[in-house]
Amino acid sequence: MDEPVKKLEAADIGVIMQMLPHRYPFLLVDRMINIRGDEFGIGVKNVTINEPQFQGHFPGNPIFPGVLLIEGMAQTAGVLCIAATSSNQAKSVFFLTIDNAKFRKPVVPGDTVEYHMTRTARRKNMWWYHGEAKVGGVTVAEADLGAMLADR
Repeated sequence: MDEPVKKLEAADIGVIMQMLPHRYPFLLVDRMINIRGDEFGIGVKNVTINEPQFQGHFPGNPIFPGVLLIEGMAQTAGVLCIAATSSNQAKSVFFLTIDNAKFRKPVVPGDTVEYHMTRTARRKNMWWYHGEAKVGGVTVAEADLGAMLADR
């Protein structure tokens, strides 16, 4: 197993953008807090009305798409995985599985989503996480995600 390249406890948008290849409008994590290696971390997303998905989802009743909540969970887990490797080479993160996805409450502009990601397994360059998206401490979505790292 690789040794952690750095001991992150939090990450601002600059650090996140160094680790992930995603960019606006598809970068769905604004900052990360409470990072404990690749075991746990919280990604934070501030949902605003000026995001492009609200032009069509849905006019007059803006709802943050559930698939983007899952993607935000994956990006949060991706930062945890990348930070856990000792390689200096840029990495890409690819989905292996998405299981047990549940959507409990709508997320709307003005909400702050926290992606609570807890590692459930790791094997070589593959990780599995249980994720819970929360707004104000209330779970709005959850899923089990699997991902693998590959060199870019």
